[in-house]
Amino acid sequence: MFDRGIEIKTPAQIESMRQAGLIVGTTLETLRHTVRAGMTTAELDVIAHDHIRSQGGTSNFLGYHGFPGVICTSVNDEIVHGIPGTSTLVDGDIISIDCGAIVDGWHGDAAITVAVGEVAAEVRELMRVTEEALWQGIAAARLKGHVSDISHAVEASIDAAGDYGIVEGYTGHGIGSAMHQPPNVPNVGRAGRGPKLVTGLVLAVEPMVSLGSPENHTLDDGWTAVTTDGSWAAHYEHTFTLTDRGAWVLTALDGGRERLAALGVPYGGP
Repeated sequence: MFDRGIEIKTPAQIESMRQAGLIVGTTLETLRHTVRAGMTTAELDVIAHDHIRSQGGTSNFLGYHGFPGVICTSVNDEIVHGIPGTSTLVDGDIISIDCGAIVDGWHGDAAITVAVGEVAAEVRELMRVTEEALWQGIAAARLKGHVSDISHAVEASIDAAGDYGIVEGYTGHGIGSAMHQPPNVPNVGRAGRGPKLVTGLVLAVEPMVSLGSPENHTLDDGWTAVTTDGSWAAHYEHTFTLTDRGAWVLTALDGGRERLAALGVPYGGP
């Protein structure tokens, strides 16, 4: 541990987090290819639950502060923390799916946004911009740098893409023996601030971006965050760490090798 309770992992512990991350990654890929019009979000939750268990993991979402699902399913103007239920997907929707798993007490956490059939061009671009910002944030991370280097890169990537709302009330976070740990990883900020990036630190980066205002509120269910102006939102997330070779994205099936290479960033995994 160092710096206000931040948890530093051993290589063996990070390997367990990689195993959790692979379960999360394969679960999300299964859901990506399963999503279709006419499905309910509860059906997706059952598929996720079965897949996590079949791979030897347990859910870190189910029961978390009373959350009733294995995944968060946030549709259209829902930003994050949507509860799986009877809501039926229709062609043209988007759904953000957030998923987590535990292996040997160590956590993984990631999210994707999926189009249901054909979606409007501006919505497809929103998804691209949000995912690109996630990767730009990870690509900005360097040993001896600072957490806010990630924040600044996320913000700059989104700002350069156009007039989008960057949700600030929800942030990325440290992750390890608990799903949410210090430090917070905001999606906006000046570079060169916050805790230093060191080997053994593991972070979840998760930009949430809207087509309109970033202002939001929580529904009466106590969980689902929605945009106040009704604009649609996208959400992407990965868990990653830094080695002396570069970044290793623990929830990406290839460890992030392809996307990092495209950004000219060295891959730090095995």
